[in-house]
Amino acid sequence: MSLIVIEPYPDVPGEDARLDEILHHALEGRQARTLRRAEDLDGLSGQRLLFALPLGETGTNTESVRLLARLRREPWLLEGCTAGLIVDGTTPLYTKSAAAELTLAANLAGCAFLGRPLVEGTGSLTNFKVQARQLNTDFPGAYRAAARELADRLEEEAFPKPEKPELLVLHASSHHTSNTLALWEEVNSRLGGAFTVTEIGLRNGTLFDCSGCPYTMCLHFGERGGCFYGGVMQDEVYPAVRRCAGVVMLCPNYNDALSANLTAFINRLTALFRQTRFYDKALFSIVVSGYSGGDIVARQLIAGLNMNKSFFLPGRFSMLETANDPGEALALPGIADRLDEFAARIRATLLN
Repeated sequence: MSLIVIEPYPDVPGEDARLDEILHHALEGRQARTLRRAEDLDGLSGQRLLFALPLGETGTNTESVRLLARLRREPWLLEGCTAGLIVDGTTPLYTKSAAAELTLAANLAGCAFLGRPLVEGTGSLTNFKVQARQLNTDFPGAYRAAARELADRLEEEAFPKPEKPELLVLHASSHHTSNTLALWEEVNSRLGGAFTVTEIGLRNGTLFDCSGCPYTMCLHFGERGGCFYGGVMQDEVYPAVRRCAGVVMLCPNYNDALSANLTAFINRLTALFRQTRFYDKALFSIVVSGYSGGDIVARQLIAGLNMNKSFFLPGRFSMLETANDPGEALALPGIADRLDEFAARIRATLLN
């Protein structure tokens, strides 16, 4: 299978030198074609894409802004594609935020992303300290190895579809007033009983956030399928995560952020992540904002659960709506069609 490399031209000539060397190593022996400009992104449906983004000292890339604009204008541009990313910077900043922004734009244009799709090279490459020690190599060597491994997975991985898929639905909302839950109930009614659905509410002090146990302690409890702090995470959430084929996060926008309990879920998932990876589990979400900012919450989910915790990101993984008063979401113009489309995406991702 050939790869399509999308590498926007850098703002300053030569700022892509290190990235080009990494790409040369990652792609050696493979069939690959490189596209450098936004206007080149035609006829890519169903392809395997490797985004390669060179960032300068300011953390910007003008050509990538043009790429973002085209992705947002043409919501079917990357339909059926699957992608990974390599983002190379010259400082410790901006690589992750640039990656999350590009991922969301491409995802809303129909592109899926592997679990843990991002390889980032910060200026000093100290983010490869642990990997370098594990591989008995230097930081550049660990960077090259990570890029090569990503290219391998991008060529070979296919998201599995289990025979009897289970959906885990997580929320921290009230059934009486929540627009987010109201939308989910409508989506669920459209799934037609095709899934076993487990719904867990994380409210009213039932979930404590991660307290930052030492690595060895977290590993010890994670290998036994638990967490030092136990509770609903150990008793209900961990077993449901193991069983499920997909997780649906119901996320009202609180102050342009995930709610505290849903953030705690992501943090506490670390103990289980020590034991297993979630490449075979798909991430979906419904995000409702009172006024604006749903894209900020969607990027937090991408960074926390797709890039960090390794959940597969299907194309158009999130339903992003704006509604303030209780019941308003179900009265939005065109909402029935969007609910139909979101339910169809869940079915297409998880059912044969």
